[in-house]
Amino acid sequence: MGGFAESVRERVRAARAAVEAARAADDPAALAVAEDELDDALRIARGVGIDPDRGSGGTGQGGAAE
Repeated sequence: MGGFAESVRERVRAARAAVEAARAADDPAALAVAEDELDDALRIARGVGIDPDRGSGGTGQGGAAE
């Protein structure tokens, strides 16, 4: 599942970056869209047992087997 797992993690990273950018721009509409995308990306990751922070330099070192 390596390639799929990494693509899911990348989607989470991109969504987190979009949330931060929308906050920095003080754009409530963009923030709502970015938060929805982040929620979806995290739901998908959890649904298939992927730790979204593993391998991304985040603090998550554990997680489901991939």
